[in-house]
Amino acid sequence: MNYRFSIPTTVECGTGISGRAGEFLRARGASRVFVVTDAGIRNAGLLEPVLHSLEEHGLKYDIFDETEPNPSAESVMTGLERLKQKPHDHILALGGGSSIDTAKGIGIMATNKGHILDYEGVNRIPHPGLPVVAIPTTAGTGSEVTASTIITNSQTHFKAAVISPYIFPQLALLDPQLTEKLPQELTAATGMDALTHAIESYTSKTATSFSRALAIEAIRMIGQNLKKAYFVGNDPASREQMLVASAMAGMAFAQSRLGNVHAISHTLGGVFNIPHGIANAALLPYVMKYNLPACPEKMKDIAEALGCRVDGLPLDEAAELAVQAVVELNRALNIPSNIRELGVDLKALPKLVEDSMRSGNVLVNPRWTRSSDIERIIRNAYEGNLSV
Repeated sequence: MNYRFSIPTTVECGTGISGRAGEFLRARGASRVFVVTDAGIRNAGLLEPVLHSLEEHGLKYDIFDETEPNPSAESVMTGLERLKQKPHDHILALGGGSSIDTAKGIGIMATNKGHILDYEGVNRIPHPGLPVVAIPTTAGTGSEVTASTIITNSQTHFKAAVISPYIFPQLALLDPQLTEKLPQELTAATGMDALTHAIESYTSKTATSFSRALAIEAIRMIGQNLKKAYFVGNDPASREQMLVASAMAGMAFAQSRLGNVHAISHTLGGVFNIPHGIANAALLPYVMKYNLPACPEKMKDIAEALGCRVDGLPLDEAAELAVQAVVELNRALNIPSNIRELGVDLKALPKLVEDSMRSGNVLVNPRWTRSSDIERIIRNAYEGNLSV
């Protein structure tokens, strides 16, 4: 098997490290920075230490705080217009995956012609973008270390993936302090997002020894720390472990892509505007159940990484424990056990199937998948049926 493993993003990790953003940007030759965030982050005061650091190191900056959940192409292009009003040389993203994806989209469009949706697909971007420094405030998306940005087409309600090595941020600052005040529901949603990335990356057809090593360790770390981060909240150790695990899962899927969970969840987000992490979490057991016959050995590994006792069990029973472990984790985190509770309406089923099959993630899912299979997964997830 021929493959390449490349993580061009430098990662700096440490409590309070976001307050050194100006130091890192100055060292990279920045002079004027375009800051991308959202109003909630700004109102919570998380931006202030970062801005203080920029000022302390003599950097000029402008703020775009209009990032939206499930970011649309319009918000990227609006951000681009603001960026072009002054000669910015770097972009700083502070926030969850939506802010970082928006920043990456703006960065690419700053140096490439046309519209962001012109570049849907893989390796279609001709020129490198403005350098991006990403500071995640959630432990979930891993967007700070990935080569993709997910942008919603508001006209078709389709979440388009734009994928290119030019999209990797140059630097990621992992500051667990920024995640200690996350509400429980966000801790749950983003944590399960990271777990989904790790599981789908581990079982992907294009996984490599490098990506699998990152993915399985991320699964283990999430299994050991997500519930503590959820129930305790401000525990520094579990917050740090979750933030690092999220980045590791991002590094893994930047190499291997994902699978049917993401093919379907992106569609649910585009059509029903369901938060991405929650959609992933609710779908994950059903896709794992579907995939069991294709990769039982890997499912056994996942079960063990999540703390299940698998020694002496037949392979199929050990593999099944992985599904049950995810079901129990969702239950503990108060995540719905079906997608009906998320607002999914099966009247949209034909579009959901069609849009899911457009995703390149279907091609790397471990079990061969047809339209009828996607329909079956969605119906089972809607009905809460894990028996088939």
